[in-house]
Amino acid sequence: MAGSQGLLLWGGICFIYFLKIQISSGQDIDECGGRIPVMCGPNAKCVNTQGSFYCTCIDGYILPSGKKMFQNPSLNDCADISWCSKLDNDTFSRNCPKQPGATNFLDGHREICTSLQNLSSACRNGTAPLTLKYIANHFDNFPAQVNRSKEEIAQVVTFYLETVQKVAYELALNLPSGNQSSAETKSMAITTMTIEGYCDKNNLTFKLKAGNEVMNLNCILIAEKDSKGAVVFISYNSIGSIVNETFISKENLTINEKLENIYLNSKVVSGTIGYRNNSFLSTPVIFTFQHIHMKSVKEKPLCVYWDNTVWSNKGCETISFNDSHTVCSCSHFSSFAVLMASVELKEDFVLTIITYVGLGLSLLCLFLAALTFLLCRAIRGTGTLLHLQLSLCLFLANLLFLIGIERTELKIMCSIIAGGLHYLYLAAFTWMFLEGLHLFLTVRNLRVANYTGASRFKKRFMYPFGYGIPAVIVAVSAGIVPQGYGTKHYCWLNLHMGFIWSFIGPVFFIILINLSFYLTTLWILRDRLSSLNKEVSTIQNTRTLTFKALAQLFILGCSWSLGFFLIDSIAEPIQLIIAYAFTIINSLQGVYIFLVHCVLNRQVQEEYKKCFKRSKKRTETDTYVLSSSTSHTRTLER
Repeated sequence: MAGSQGLLLWGGICFIYFLKIQISSGQDIDECGGRIPVMCGPNAKCVNTQGSFYCTCIDGYILPSGKKMFQNPSLNDCADISWCSKLDNDTFSRNCPKQPGATNFLDGHREICTSLQNLSSACRNGTAPLTLKYIANHFDNFPAQVNRSKEEIAQVVTFYLETVQKVAYELALNLPSGNQSSAETKSMAITTMTIEGYCDKNNLTFKLKAGNEVMNLNCILIAEKDSKGAVVFISYNSIGSIVNETFISKENLTINEKLENIYLNSKVVSGTIGYRNNSFLSTPVIFTFQHIHMKSVKEKPLCVYWDNTVWSNKGCETISFNDSHTVCSCSHFSSFAVLMASVELKEDFVLTIITYVGLGLSLLCLFLAALTFLLCRAIRGTGTLLHLQLSLCLFLANLLFLIGIERTELKIMCSIIAGGLHYLYLAAFTWMFLEGLHLFLTVRNLRVANYTGASRFKKRFMYPFGYGIPAVIVAVSAGIVPQGYGTKHYCWLNLHMGFIWSFIGPVFFIILINLSFYLTTLWILRDRLSSLNKEVSTIQNTRTLTFKALAQLFILGCSWSLGFFLIDSIAEPIQLIIAYAFTIINSLQGVYIFLVHCVLNRQVQEEYKKCFKRSKKRTETDTYVLSSSTSHTRTLER
């Protein structure tokens, strides 16, 4: 359909060019009544003249530019003004004073009222169309306020916002049903929608976008049964700079936290369906704001509305947010925005103690485990090599975390520490993945009775994979976002621009695969044990096997998945429980490795006993030699 209209336009233009050639040759052709008449559009008519022609809008329509005629068919946008005759003299200006010298009425009010009266008069007289674009241009400049108090500026802003909403709604209500119109100027973007009839059967939700802001609302709010309704959504580019943070009163903000450095961090938007502002709605309206400035780690967004003279958050709540956007839910219509405030990050003293104690204990266990894997010949093999590399990576990562996570004095040093932590933790997870793969292949071979799968683990492949993949990820991340390492408070990855996903993405992928390896391994072992005789399947070490299986889940890093649930949308008691569980389980990861692969390993136990006996014999020998030497010395002295 669009293609056919384009061909018609081009055909019309070519025909006009042909007509001009014919006219230049001295022949007068009737462009309006010829075999191929000029198309002026459904709301315009063609008028033939000597050697030319022009188009004019029919009665009830007018060009937004105010011109009476046009020649280019592609510029035909005759606007309907037939409904302007229904306007009363004070349709738009009922709140304006009848007398010019009314008291307690500011100059800004008078400018707005003058514009309203001119708008209504021009529409009724047919000298200007009342289109959305015309309205937006008409109110494009906010009345200048020089040497006015905050209260007076607030009054004018309130009147201005209500006026633009009112005029746009009046226009939308007179447009055909199903119509959605948009207009944008340097200071505002307006979108309207008109529907007719009750529409709650399918629970429809309409989405209106004005500029970069979005409004979602249920259609039952717009129209009731057998009636016509309209909705208006407006985004202002400059109002936010007028009613800025100086119009914020903490007494009007119902919050439990202590907020500092509050400022406006979004455009001001308005929404209306014809109801009086602040009237309670049966279903909330959802607004999505784009931040003017990226949100920092210590900032929190707050959804607010314009309450005549100040910003208030009554009836509005923040659903979700990230660095660049905030989603708000409000139970009434008005003008809305997003405030940003600094929140002092509260460190849980107990969690801090658990972290340092747990990591310290893990460092000791990882050191002992690494010594065991290096010196114990009885358990040397592919599995031991994997355990050793995992222990070394975790040991270095935890040590660097304890020493340098808060060393933010030197920016370059902090960036190096953050990059080191990024690499070491990624390397630890890569070796966890190899652990899970080796465990899966080993258990699977119990079923197929061969060891070809496990033997595929070669050193020349393990080391490049275990240490090379994390190096590639860190190098690419640092090359793309070099400023992503280090923050103001911690030497870790910057949360802005999604840089944290260079760590979360690989970790999530490895956790998902290791979890599948773990569950498959348990299933295979279950089938294997059930096929053995009862004496073997009911051995006394069931508790030990259960503990090993559970600890293996933590060793494979699956417990880190708890970190994905530490989000603001989860209620405080549950979030605190998850935080404690995450900290306790993951800070003791080195302890699990030492217990499972060393303490509860029979071969290692035998080696420990031998070492203990050797050390005991050496101690006894040294004691005997020392005692004999002492006795001999005393004899000589005598």
